[in-house]
Amino acid sequence: MRIGLAAPLDGAQAILGQQMRDGARFAAGNANADLHVSDDQCTAQGGQNAALELIAAQVDIAVGFLCTESLEAALPVLTQAGIPVITSGVRSNGITDRRQREGWLVWRVAPRADAELAAVADILVSRWREELFAIVDDGTIHGRELAESLRLSAEVAGLQPVFVDTFRPQMENQIGLVGRLRRAGATHVFVGGDRDDAAIISRDARELDYELNVAGGEALRAEGDIPFADGTLMIAMPEWSATASEDALARFRLEGIFPDGYVVPTHAATEIAVEAANQARDRSLPIAEILGTSTFATLAGITGFNEIGDLAQNPYRLHRYDRGRFVVIE
Repeated sequence: MRIGLAAPLDGAQAILGQQMRDGARFAAGNANADLHVSDDQCTAQGGQNAALELIAAQVDIAVGFLCTESLEAALPVLTQAGIPVITSGVRSNGITDRRQREGWLVWRVAPRADAELAAVADILVSRWREELFAIVDDGTIHGRELAESLRLSAEVAGLQPVFVDTFRPQMENQIGLVGRLRRAGATHVFVGGDRDDAAIISRDARELDYELNVAGGEALRAEGDIPFADGTLMIAMPEWSATASEDALARFRLEGIFPDGYVVPTHAATEIAVEAANQARDRSLPIAEILGTSTFATLAGITGFNEIGDLAQNPYRLHRYDRGRFVVIE
């Protein structure tokens, strides 16, 4: 069995490419599979060249790809050669949205670009059904998309926020905003903004002796000097290293690998590739058919794909801030 890996190996993205190589190499070694690595350079030309290299190496299936440009260029070439791809890095919605129209043989363990929006809406609408909640954003495209997704989902569910506003980001305090939230009677607020703004809103509410429950997206995971109040909610991907067992972490450490960044997702993609290739051989079926109909046990948990090649379940989860760190609660 030959597994192909396409990843950037030089330049600004080389550190991330090395994480992909570490994860794929470790998983392939455990399965006694050969691994052929090609540098896709995170460019369209590099992706096409990597695809041709993988075809020449007669790989059964390919994993990796960090950048949309290289994957989009490689997919027509690899699909024509009948080589499926499991990407662990590309989140662009268009990759799988165009899959059926283009006939691409592509699946992914990376989440879709809009997975965070969907998770924020799904989780908070059900959780805040009986609460007086507000929605604020910092005016950026992403912050506004998060806030609007939550507002529309709440509206569909028959719920109305008590307060909606856009605040000015990167201020030393948000006393004015917090005062308006209190006058509106909000007990919960979703902040479509970065980590520091959410922390400042939480801090200013505490200083005014105002009990305000703050929630935000995965931007809250960033480093910052202002601590959150215990109970602050974050909708985000679980840390990949947190999904691995202690035994797996110990094996990584023996290899001198820290399971961070793209190590674990590329390890999971390689595990799936190996299992799908084995099943295809044993059942005399195409690998693509196995990928579309089976579930797979990986370092990141049980994984399966939907009809367009995305993860069957949204990987974003609800976290709560507890004694200095966010922990998964659902």
